[in-house]
Amino acid sequence: MTTAIRSEFDQGIALAPDGPGRYAAELGEGWQIGGGVNGGLLLAVAGHALSLEHPEHPDPVSISGYYLSASVPGAAEVRTESVRRGRSLSTGTAVLSQGGEERLRVLATYGDLSTHQGEVRTTATPPQLPPVEQCIGVEHAPPQLISQAALLERFDLRLDPASVGWALGQPAGRGLIQGWFRLADGREPDPLALLLVADALPPVTFDLGMPGWAPTIELTVHLRARPVPGWLRVVHSTRNLAAGHFEEDCEVWDASGRLVAQSRQLARAPRPAA
Repeated sequence: MTTAIRSEFDQGIALAPDGPGRYAAELGEGWQIGGGVNGGLLLAVAGHALSLEHPEHPDPVSISGYYLSASVPGAAEVRTESVRRGRSLSTGTAVLSQGGEERLRVLATYGDLSTHQGEVRTTATPPQLPPVEQCIGVEHAPPQLISQAALLERFDLRLDPASVGWALGQPAGRGLIQGWFRLADGREPDPLALLLVADALPPVTFDLGMPGWAPTIELTVHLRARPVPGWLRVVHSTRNLAAGHFEEDCEVWDASGRLVAQSRQLARAPRPAA
C-alpha cells in the first residue's frame, strides 16, 4: 500500500485539531518572502481552519485579513469562532498566532462555490498575455530576488515580458505586473489556493522602480467561482501610492477564461535602501 504525497501547498496549510475551534499549524521556511511568511499563505492557513469549521459551506466567498505582526517559520495556532450559520452562507472569524502573539485576524463569509453556476454578466476582460512559452520564468529572476523570496521556488510563474523591465533596471512605471501561474508541483487550483495566488506575484512597486519587501497591512479576496484545472492568468496593478502606502488590485482568471477571484490589499511601500 502506498501513501499519497500531499502537495507542498497542502502541507503548508495543514492543520491538526487541538480542541474546539482550535488548530495547530506549522509554517514552513519555503513560504518566506522578505522578513516573514507570505501573506497569501497565511490567509490560506486561516481560511482552511474556517472551512473545517463550516463543512456545510467549505469555500471562502469573501475573506479579509488584517496583518498585525510578521509571521516566521515555525509552530502556529489558529483559533476560530462561528458568528453565523445560514442556509447558503456562514460567517466566522479566525486568529492566527505564534507564541501568544497575534499575527493575523480574519473575518470571512463561506458558502459552496459549486452551486455558483448562474448567469454571468461582466465587462471584465482577461489580461492579454503572450503564450506561456514566451513569458519569463522564475529561473530568470535576479538572484537577490530569489534569496529574499523562497516561496518563488514553490511556483511555476511566467511573467509577461512587458512587465519585467524592473528586473533589468528598467521599470515601466505603470504599476502593473501580470503573468501565468500554477504551483510548481502540479497541484491544480482550488478556492483555498486562490487565496495564495492573490498575493503570489512580485509587488507592483517593483514596476514603479521600488524594489524590496512590501508588507501587507490588509488583504481582502472575493471568490467568484471554483477554478478549472490548468494555468491561471493573474494581473496585479496599482493606481495610487501615497504617504508610504499603496493599494494592489488583483484579478485571477482560470483556464476557461472565467474571472474566479478578485482582491485588493493595502501594503506598505518598500523602504529605500540605506
